[in-house]
Amino acid sequence: MSSPNGSPQPRRGVGRRNLLMASGAALAAAAGLVPEIVFADGPKPNIIFILADDMGWHDVGFHASDIKTPNIDALAETGARLENFYCQQICTPTRAAFMTGRYPLRYGLQMAVIPSAGKYGLATDEWILPQALKQAGYYTALVGKWHLGHAAPKYWPGQRGFDYSYGPLIGEIDHFKHQSHGVTDWYRNGKLIVEPGYDTELLGADAVRLIDAHDINSPLFMYLAFTAPHTPYQAPKKYLDMYGGIADPLRRAYAAQITAMDDQIGKLVSALDKRKMRENTLIMFVSDNGGTRSNMFVGEAEVKGELPPDNGPYRDGKGSVYEGGTKVVALANWPGRVKPGVVNELMHIVDMYPTFAGLAGVALTKNKPLDGLDVWPSISGAKPSPRVDMVYNVEPYRAGVRKGDWKLVWTALLPPSVELFDLSKDASEKTNLAEQNPEKVKELQAWVIDLAKQSAPPLFLTEMVRLGLSHAPNFPDIGGAVD
Repeated sequence: MSSPNGSPQPRRGVGRRNLLMASGAALAAAAGLVPEIVFADGPKPNIIFILADDMGWHDVGFHASDIKTPNIDALAETGARLENFYCQQICTPTRAAFMTGRYPLRYGLQMAVIPSAGKYGLATDEWILPQALKQAGYYTALVGKWHLGHAAPKYWPGQRGFDYSYGPLIGEIDHFKHQSHGVTDWYRNGKLIVEPGYDTELLGADAVRLIDAHDINSPLFMYLAFTAPHTPYQAPKKYLDMYGGIADPLRRAYAAQITAMDDQIGKLVSALDKRKMRENTLIMFVSDNGGTRSNMFVGEAEVKGELPPDNGPYRDGKGSVYEGGTKVVALANWPGRVKPGVVNELMHIVDMYPTFAGLAGVALTKNKPLDGLDVWPSISGAKPSPRVDMVYNVEPYRAGVRKGDWKLVWTALLPPSVELFDLSKDASEKTNLAEQNPEKVKELQAWVIDLAKQSAPPLFLTEMVRLGLSHAPNFPDIGGAVD
């Protein structure tokens, strides 16, 4: 069976095979070989993971923004607001962490993003999330931005476990032309296509088509990765007109992008309701990093004026290891399975791999050792998170790590700096307590050094040498010059 847009669909009868697989996996779980399967007595849940691109923490209705997000707000009101959820500091590292369940320092993607001219990608020896879910009988679909390797087909989503893929491969495109540097970057199942339309609306419509055509006897994993509200700040006139009262044209377009995305999320939820899939579907909405607050990280499109994203009380934004760059807007919704309310338990995007694998009954035998932890009990019922520490990132010139409420930000560039924050009292990272707590600094620095010894060399630096960029040693500038 094929969908109206040419996507292959699973064969009928897969549901019975899944029940047999779930029974076998349940026995394995009882033997302690895999995480406990929470829903072994019923069908495996559909999982839809929606990723926004460079969205500010404050820029959603349920965080009291003036930007209209009624559909996202409805999911938050009837689901769990994950108010202590973290991602990596920038695009490619976050997407890699989500796919692998491992910190990007493990495989060389910890620094910056894969540039348009880049020849590298996510290591092909990583057993990534869609491969694991396919093993459990899921139909796997990527709708949206990939940005984990575009130079060779071996890095593309179709070779990495996705049954279906649609959207751009690289990091930044014109939202109407679907081009980067004048070259079209828009694919369906690995084939370059040219089609008119605003990318957010095209991606939303494609997600709805997939749901409309899906065999409900088979579980669905959909990774819906919007390009909104990443630069360039562009939106259709009808959305721009909604924000005519905002004088700043950048903020007006940014707000319009978010509302356009919100509309598509509403249509997706309606499609699930129509197919009677909603009651067995986990929906998560997350931003890939904090909103952009520095021109260093706006991307390849030139932006003149005050950057519009708002990260609320949190320091800095995209590209930094401060809270504003890594603490993101997030929610989870599953009627009857996720308790509505605010969840303040610590979570990181690497935790999604083992969490989804646990829900799917996946035997974690082919993946490399995970940094992620199964946080489903925390998401579903606000139970204590197993996560008590976290690596924001470790790069050749800086690091951010956290144990409990203590956070270290260590910058090695001259002049070097060491900052220590107690996040339980100072979420805005205004007071540096390093001098008052030398032993805690020493402890966390020792952890950073150990992590640095474990780290793979950053592929981005190797690529800069290959490309012969004279400013390659200027690490902060590099981070902003390529996304």
